[in-house]
Amino acid sequence: MSRAKCIMVQGTMSGAGKSLLCAALCRIFAQDGLRAVPFKSQNMALNSFVTKDGLEMGRAQVVQAQAAGVEPDVRMNPILLKPSSDVGSQVIVNGEVRGQMKASEYFRTKRQLVPDILKAYDSLAEEADVIVIEGAGSPAEINLKSEDIVNMGLAEMVDAPVLLVGDIDRGGVFAQLYGTVELLEEKERRRIKGLVINKFRGDVEILRPGLSMLEEKTHLPVVGVVPYLKVDIEDEDSLSQRLEMRDGKKPLDAAIIRLPHLSNFTDFMPLEQHPLLGVRYVSNAHELGAPDLILLPGTKNTVDDLLWLRQCGLETALLKLAAKGTPVLGVCGGYQMLGQTLDDPTGSESGRQQTLRGLGLLPTRTVFSEQKRRAQVKATVAAAPFAGAELEGYEIHTGVTEAEGEPFAHYSGGGREGCVQGNVFGTYLHGLFDTGTLTEALAGWLCRRKGIDPSDAALIPMEEYRRQQFDILADGVRGALDMDAVYAAMGMERR
Repeated sequence: MSRAKCIMVQGTMSGAGKSLLCAALCRIFAQDGLRAVPFKSQNMALNSFVTKDGLEMGRAQVVQAQAAGVEPDVRMNPILLKPSSDVGSQVIVNGEVRGQMKASEYFRTKRQLVPDILKAYDSLAEEADVIVIEGAGSPAEINLKSEDIVNMGLAEMVDAPVLLVGDIDRGGVFAQLYGTVELLEEKERRRIKGLVINKFRGDVEILRPGLSMLEEKTHLPVVGVVPYLKVDIEDEDSLSQRLEMRDGKKPLDAAIIRLPHLSNFTDFMPLEQHPLLGVRYVSNAHELGAPDLILLPGTKNTVDDLLWLRQCGLETALLKLAAKGTPVLGVCGGYQMLGQTLDDPTGSESGRQQTLRGLGLLPTRTVFSEQKRRAQVKATVAAAPFAGAELEGYEIHTGVTEAEGEPFAHYSGGGREGCVQGNVFGTYLHGLFDTGTLTEALAGWLCRRKGIDPSDAALIPMEEYRRQQFDILADGVRGALDMDAVYAAMGMERR
């Protein structure tokens, strides 16, 4: 096989829509009969995934791989930064933790990771027809350009043509695109093969004068005006509109605690598809109200987020509801919080040696260490209301939890997983709702508790739902983007 062609999507800012446009291109190329794979040299996100070989990568590239119809591979995201504070992150290289670094330290040393980036990219290029590369933030961050390994710096390393995307929904898109182009060096400008205006609402004819002036001033063609597409696809954690959901407006009310270091909120996306189950995120006790279910999600910093729960009054409100019988489900870090104690003997989780009182709702004790468990798993739920539900998910956590109560599930290879006490459930399994069996069992149980008939609720399997959404996304982008120009930029003819 000849070496893969590539196209790179860069943006004028974070949230311009790079991730979804890359997913759309992956889907389009796959529909055109090409083996497409995504690539992002460095991702910063708390949403991560464990591959089949037990390695950790950012979920944005997992979504793009799913859109392309290929198995997620850690080579698609060789560097993952998981923020653990305002000034530091856990640095993950080739799926393995390298350690904690302050931003200044990482900035000084990140060029040393170029060989890892190129090895991953070159390996993919030997197996694929097309690589769809995603940039990060903006290529015009002039204070960061000297050490860039994710935008124009990467484009030069792999000789990638670039599409530059601006978000018109936020306003100022012409200034975004023109200003970004002007701040680039001439050799960088030559890499840009087209400008894309994203998230447009309305009549595109109204834009024509502006498009003509933009092309005149930048000397670059506008190759697409992509409409604001109503698709339901996983998004990056820091800017997700999902986290602003406040009112489910359905018969059943599920409240997810929006922890400060919330991670893998995508675990709960399948619940949103259930016709009877409303999902909302809450940040304080007033917003919590009296839901039918409380969900305590994963977090990159379990100890700090437990202290936040305690300080903001959510712990007291949650415990009062649990005492009255309101079901509580904790996932990963949320599961750890539900226990009796959280012990950090070396300071690996919280930065200092301490033992913390948990919420006391489960008979468990968690001891943190540097070692991280990463594994894809299959399990069968043992908890009485949902017994028999088949799960396929993954674990990604530090800390070992000893449980004295009933297990939440049993691994397919044997052994207990999680813990249950009364109406309180804890599990380490991310992706636990993806198969749909637990979603249906949970919704049915909540319906019966509330006197609602669950029989009319038709649930689309999550895998099928994702395929539908990818096709809607691809159709919308294909109709708006000059795909002939995209293929030409890669040195290919449109299929």
